[in-house]
Amino acid sequence: MNTLPDQVSFPEEYLPDCVCPNCLTPGAERFYHVARVPVHSCLLMATRADALSFQCGPLDLAVCRSCGFLFNTAYDASVQNYSQDYEETQGFSDTFNRFARDLVGQLVEKHDLRNKTALEIGCGKGEFLVCLCETGPNTGIGLDPSYRPERTDSTARIDFIQDFYSEKYTDLQADFVCCRHTLEHIGPTGEFMAMVRRAIGDKGSIVFFELPEGMRVLREGAFWDMYYEHCSYFTPGSLARVFRDNHFNVTELELVYDDQYLLITALPAGGPTTGHLPEEEPVAEVLQAVADFRRTCAQKITYWGRYVREAHARGQRVVLWGSGSKAVSFLTTIGLVDEIEHVVDINPHKHGRFMPITGQEIIGPEQLADYRPQHVIAMNPIYTNEIQADLDRLEIDARLVAV
Repeated sequence: MNTLPDQVSFPEEYLPDCVCPNCLTPGAERFYHVARVPVHSCLLMATRADALSFQCGPLDLAVCRSCGFLFNTAYDASVQNYSQDYEETQGFSDTFNRFARDLVGQLVEKHDLRNKTALEIGCGKGEFLVCLCETGPNTGIGLDPSYRPERTDSTARIDFIQDFYSEKYTDLQADFVCCRHTLEHIGPTGEFMAMVRRAIGDKGSIVFFELPEGMRVLREGAFWDMYYEHCSYFTPGSLARVFRDNHFNVTELELVYDDQYLLITALPAGGPTTGHLPEEEPVAEVLQAVADFRRTCAQKITYWGRYVREAHARGQRVVLWGSGSKAVSFLTTIGLVDEIEHVVDINPHKHGRFMPITGQEIIGPEQLADYRPQHVIAMNPIYTNEIQADLDRLEIDARLVAV
């Protein structure tokens, strides 16, 4: 039996006047509603009072029945505040860094990225662009309002711009244009891709995007991967379609990082675009996954709410490992406040800060030596080996489970 929080529902409502921001076709099906979620997941909250009073908005997800794109119909970009207080980096994880370095090596070899110019849209703290420019070697341009100069240690030739990519910067030219884990934060995705294409013009730039893979989220009922900052959710098919609609030839689609991430490589097209790739799913498959999501997601919310609350009732301490967006969604969707006291993160810039709305303090792994939790919930299964190694080092005999 499912026992869902009052703020969560799974509507089946057709929205005839809702225009898809990806393909601009009217008509979408509303399928997931959470009444109150933080409008940011990675802003650093200095005090618990600030965290508890943080601004919220609704999550109202719909699927376009024409292209299979998933999006938050209630998204309001004006409430977003991407700034230097935004702490999104995964660069303190050895697991993630190995993946990023391997990806850079593959890109350099595959596209002969040596002595070229690379432009990264949404470069974060700059780690990926630095690696790309040092490996090539290449010259780089990175744009992101959250970039912090003091966090970059490199002799590579890179110009960092603390701003969003916009029409203001379409004069910037590069041989390689990349955008990693940024497109899902953008509401008007079709307009954005049109702008990128206009900026490239006749230059034969290689275009490479990386972002979360939406079909996995649907199939797993992964409610922790749905939150306000992610207003756009792509499947391989919907991503390829928005690229082709904006005059790109899609040359490659690939799932990586335990099939969590979707990679797309494309080239600007001067005329009609080429046909579909085998990795692209039909829209009917997305619609079926949406229908299945309603049941699977409800089961997951119920299971994890019961797991944490029953452990708490037995007097056992539960911590989450990983304080990013997944943890924020996990806590706020289920409504966990007093049941979990701490969230663990290996990023030292997050220690002593607080989770938005639910108010848990973020601590480092070393503090678990005194806290001695009985349960550790990993917010991403790909990091369980890394987490278990830390628990063993600290001689903490806790049950490690992953969402």
